[in-house]
Amino acid sequence: MSNLVRNSAKLLSANVIAQAIGLVIYPLLTRLYLPDDFGELNIFLSMGGIITLLSTAELQYAIVLPKDDHKAWNLLQCALIVLTITTIATLWKPLLALYVFVMGVWTLLNYWYTRQQQFSAIARYQIGQSISSAALKSGMGYIHLGSGLIWGSILAPLLSLVSNWFYAGKQSFSGHLKTPWKKTELTTAIREYKNFPCYNLPRSLVNNLGGNLPTLILAPVFSLAELGFFGMALTLAFRPINMISASIYQVLFQQFSEYVNRRESIRPIFRKYVTNAALIAIPCFAILWWFLPTLCGWLLGEGWETCGTYIRWMLPWLLCSLLVAPICSLSDVFGQQKKGFLFELLLFVARISGMSIGLFTHQFIHAVIGYSIGNAFVMALQLIWYTSLVHRYELAQKGN
Repeated sequence: MSNLVRNSAKLLSANVIAQAIGLVIYPLLTRLYLPDDFGELNIFLSMGGIITLLSTAELQYAIVLPKDDHKAWNLLQCALIVLTITTIATLWKPLLALYVFVMGVWTLLNYWYTRQQQFSAIARYQIGQSISSAALKSGMGYIHLGSGLIWGSILAPLLSLVSNWFYAGKQSFSGHLKTPWKKTELTTAIREYKNFPCYNLPRSLVNNLGGNLPTLILAPVFSLAELGFFGMALTLAFRPINMISASIYQVLFQQFSEYVNRRESIRPIFRKYVTNAALIAIPCFAILWWFLPTLCGWLLGEGWETCGTYIRWMLPWLLCSLLVAPICSLSDVFGQQKKGFLFELLLFVARISGMSIGLFTHQFIHAVIGYSIGNAFVMALQLIWYTSLVHRYELAQKGN
């Protein structure tokens, strides 16, 4: 078995186990916590996610690229400086600052491990963090500790990070920790990889803001309970979708890149995935439409049927996401990142426009429907665009 297959299988297995633990524990958590508690958690994680993006300036991706470890170490040092400044600026809210620091450190460590090919360390963290999160949130809910969901979301990655450091971190950084910080080297490194904070960061921020718009915009108008129901709907709907999409994305990305480099046709691969995914998903989603409220009530407990109603209206969006997310590497394969960013901006506008319907009517369900339609509409346009990219590529190959 090749290293690529072995390492991919290792990470995928860890991700599946971690996601499965997270899903299995939710029926217990919904019986220990109120919908308001989940709404409070959604607001906290939305704020934390945006600030964490700023805290690394997207330099984690640059850490993998340099040929020599010393330059990668310089980039890591630059990122740590940004993280420290961001954490200090967030100290007005101590819990949020701790969350940002922990998640920022792991984000950087994760890509340092990737550079060092220490995939076992990444897998251990993923599983350990998921188990710790399930145990802490359940335990705090059982003893009725206030903000148990938030505390669990902070302490679980912190415990996993500390144990991971003693397992692999010290060894991974041996020879670097005593290296002095040199301003000239740090300046040279950040200049060479300035595209990451200058271009990748804005794109990631737009994407993250768009994903967190319901929490950020609807929180002042609607109750925490309604936000909690919608947050749970997003979790239940997208965890399996994202798990499937991420694994297929890696395979298709490799195949698209390889075939294009060899100037071979990619239409059969593209068409096979989109067609088969649609043929499987559409009947399944059609059946789910009838049972989702009852299913959520049975799974999560009495009163959570609203969650299933929200997922009903998200089904077109889920379908488009399942079709588009695994093939979105085509924008990178064909060097169309700028247009990809424009689609991200369009998606952001569509999400705001969709949610505005609910704000205007003062009906949360209308905000959910509008938000879902906006997502589905832009993703459908993306699918058409990807199809046109493939079509133009095929014509170019025939011309040659």
